[in-house]
Amino acid sequence: MTTLSQSLEDPRFPAILLALASAGVLGAALFFQFVLGYQPCILCLMQRWPYVAVLVFSIVTLLFRQWKGVGDALLVASGLALVACAGIAAYHVGVEQHWWAGTSSCGGSGPANSLEALRAQVMAAPVTRCDEVAWSLFGVSMAGYNVLISLGLAAFAFVSARIAYTRTPVSRTAL
Repeated sequence: MTTLSQSLEDPRFPAILLALASAGVLGAALFFQFVLGYQPCILCLMQRWPYVAVLVFSIVTLLFRQWKGVGDALLVASGLALVACAGIAAYHVGVEQHWWAGTSSCGGSGPANSLEALRAQVMAAPVTRCDEVAWSLFGVSMAGYNVLISLGLAAFAFVSARIAYTRTPVSRTAL
């Protein structure tokens, strides 16, 4: 019978868990978008890319398991991608709460000089604004939940990388 710590010594196990979690988060985002009809803003779309990166890192970890140390490094890379995702999501929460302004892609741009320029701005503006909460549960928006999920997965990735790195050292003569 293996313990959780023994399972985490092989970077493939946490890579599988991170891939499943990332696929679940992306699946939920796509479900909200295509089934429930919640259109994402530009910040919502930006928050998806780190999960795609984690999926790629996990697949590479599984494919190149014979390369010692690659899985450990990719767990760290996954953790860093998830920290970046948490940062984007935290920024999005701040925009939703009107603590600061969003990016120029979030629905606002400079003043128009003419009626035609104003019309062009209105027509080019995104349908979904970043500063409006489209969905929330218990007062927490999707971006707020993404901060928590990303940080939790990042912590798991870093702890798993540390455990995998400190496992029985590889003989230097074998390399």
